[in-house]
Amino acid sequence: MRGEHSTQSVNEPAQARRAVERAVADHCRATGAAPDRMAVNDALLVASELTTNAIVHGGGVTDFRVDLVDPGVRVSVSDLSNRLPVVTEPGERQTPRRFGGHGWRIVCRLARDVQVSLLPTGGKRISALVPLL
Repeated sequence: MRGEHSTQSVNEPAQARRAVERAVADHCRATGAAPDRMAVNDALLVASELTTNAIVHGGGVTDFRVDLVDPGVRVSVSDLSNRLPVVTEPGERQTPRRFGGHGWRIVCRLARDVQVSLLPTGGKRISALVPLL
């Protein structure tokens, strides 16, 4: 599982999940491999959370990429904001009825390797490797 990648136009979390599913399925058809379904679900959740965070906190998705690498899938999402992600503690929520605030914590828990890079043209790219073994 090396070097296979896909760059796609993604504007919503459902598109991100479909892109990851399609990339993993294409790889499985080509190699006969069958990754663990729970691991694929983790990758789908990471893609969804990164995309949601880019939309809600980063001014929108400017680039979305799926790379199949040993030992899993790397999801990379770029957005317009230079603000780095932070973990929101339950007591930090703005109102008691506000939902959310768990996305970054979920990404960091499910992914083995998370990288945040500021882009030379502005904005940032967040990449997360989710093992599929």
